Amino acid sequence: MSQSNVQEMNPNKTSYTTYNTAWCPGCGDFGILSSLKNALQDLQLDPHKIIFAGGIGQAAKTPQYISGNRFCGLHGRSIPAAVAAKIANDNLTVIVNTGDGDGFGEGGNHFLAAVRRNVNITHFAHDNQVYGLTLGQASPTSLHGYVTGSQPYGYLSIPFNPVVTALILGAGFVARGFAGDQEQLTELMKAAIRFDGYALVDIFQPCVSFNKVNTYSWYQERVRPLGEEHDPTDFEQALKAALTFEEADGAGIPTGILYNVEKPTYWEQHEVLQRGPLLKQGATKEFIQEQINKLA
Repeated sequence: MSQSNVQEMNPNKTSYTTYNTAWCPGCGDFGILSSLKNALQDLQLDPHKIIFAGGIGQAAKTPQYISGNRFCGLHGRSIPAAVAAKIANDNLTVIVNTGDGDGFGEGGNHFLAAVRRNVNITHFAHDNQVYGLTLGQASPTSLHGYVTGSQPYGYLSIPFNPVVTALILGAGFVARGFAGDQEQLTELMKAAIRFDGYALVDIFQPCVSFNKVNTYSWYQERVRPLGEEHDPTDFEQALKAALTFEEADGAGIPTGILYNVEKPTYWEQHEVLQRGPLLKQGATKEFIQEQINKLA
């Protein structure tokens, strides 16, 4: 083992610190944060080589609560910044944390583009089926008929299914997890981070303050890990599992890796990036200043 590899695996170098949060006691985000910390430490990734990207929302605050580099941007705009960071410096591990509103509502168009481009970033979607930061409005993934203070007659839109959408658009790695099962979630996160390409883990994350329907007990009665009979390279099996929700067929809601197939990445197909990360392609200070002046 080379000296560089020995340093890479130094547990003191690859330990992560988590910080006090503004989350409500019992929030599902705690389980996600704990699983994320465990996954990164298990993978022996250096905090200084990680970028956590977030937008606006309780889930999007995750980068503020764990050691590492952080980008905290506008509502729904974390994915473009994450993609840009990865293209600029391929040596970074780039992890995006969004809520279901942040990621699939305000940032829905960026989610679609990220899947189709297949840039090597990892997307953890904290899916609590409600807008938790702004006091409980229905989100894109809220169940049809869901009643809130803003939708007193029930949510009338068809619920958005992020895992089905990702599969249909061609994502190579699609998984579904549950904040109440940290052991499974840690393994899903590790697999997603290892995947070469865009990877989505949609994580059921109970909101104890505003969502009184999709609670811990609601999910515990329904979620079930995929069995060994599931083939994550079979698109039809993946799509069937992604379409299964609640108890329509008595099978519960499948969690685990729905689909895992390597596909050509944006990096592999882009002529300029074949020369190496943009960071190392020799842009001079004069060139950068010239571009800045053009925008002034």
